[in-house]
Amino acid sequence: MALRAGVDLGGTKIQAVVLDASGGVLGAARHPTPTTGGPPDVVAAVAAAVREAAQKADVDAGELAGVGVGSPGDVDDRAGTVTSARNLPGWSGSFPVAAVLGEELGVPAWLGNDVDVATIAEFELGAGQPYTSLLGVFWGTGVGGGVVLDGRLWRGRASAGEIGHMVVKLGGARCPCGRLGCLEAYAGRGAMEARARKELGEGTRTELFKIMEKRGRTRLTSGVFARALDQGDRLATRLIDRAIEALGAGIASAVNLIDVEAVIIGGGLGIRLGQPYADRIEREMLPHLFSDYRPPAVHVAALGDLGGATGAALMVQGDRSVATGL
Repeated sequence: MALRAGVDLGGTKIQAVVLDASGGVLGAARHPTPTTGGPPDVVAAVAAAVREAAQKADVDAGELAGVGVGSPGDVDDRAGTVTSARNLPGWSGSFPVAAVLGEELGVPAWLGNDVDVATIAEFELGAGQPYTSLLGVFWGTGVGGGVVLDGRLWRGRASAGEIGHMVVKLGGARCPCGRLGCLEAYAGRGAMEARARKELGEGTRTELFKIMEKRGRTRLTSGVFARALDQGDRLATRLIDRAIEALGAGIASAVNLIDVEAVIIGGGLGIRLGQPYADRIEREMLPHLFSDYRPPAVHVAALGDLGGATGAALMVQGDRSVATGL
């Protein structure tokens, strides 16, 4: 089988990989997600990342078997479109990502939900391999979820797994989706940054934005939060503590409903903060679990930052792909 590429399109980064037939990574590239412009600018950045990853794999992008993209927003995998991706710049309408990217690179393009493809990657190649059911929780710019039941990705009527929009507090904080009390309003990095900026404006002292500027970032990335925590920054610590409490309640509630064998914690923050914070989430889950005598196993995503891109590449040519589970 020819080499195939996969892209994890996130709110702050675009991660591209080129895989061989066995799923081994031959080349990888990571670019920042554009903060201005619109869908054409984002797709152009995706194409640039794929070309760089292909170059590192010693292949021309046009020679790839295809490219898969895991995208946030409302993804129509059959039409190849993404609609209302709130974490991407200027993306309020629908855009034909697969067609435009395929034309740009000269290869077939596949499109899937970013969390779905990352969940399948962990299930097939990562921390989820020992299990037949699991809940993937991707803690990053937002909070996404993917569900595998009896060995197959469960999408419901198309929107299953939206754990970030489970209500963890009635009448609570306003979520970026516009509703009140969602898990993402407390644990999504975008919502956490908005709260940090508000508190900074009210006089709260923090190193978060100094670290951001020193690192040449325009947003509070996972790395910025991690460094602030290492420095004992009180605001960063308080925001992360609040997020972990909300994650514990939200994940436990989901487990009470579907009783999965394992929970896989991924996403930018989940991976960067690692197993010690996954252990804290597990402890926060316990008071809310109905069957607290047999809690699910909790693991950090084993594929790390490359999991989403790897899962996207699995869509290409349908080989053990997300398409077979949709």
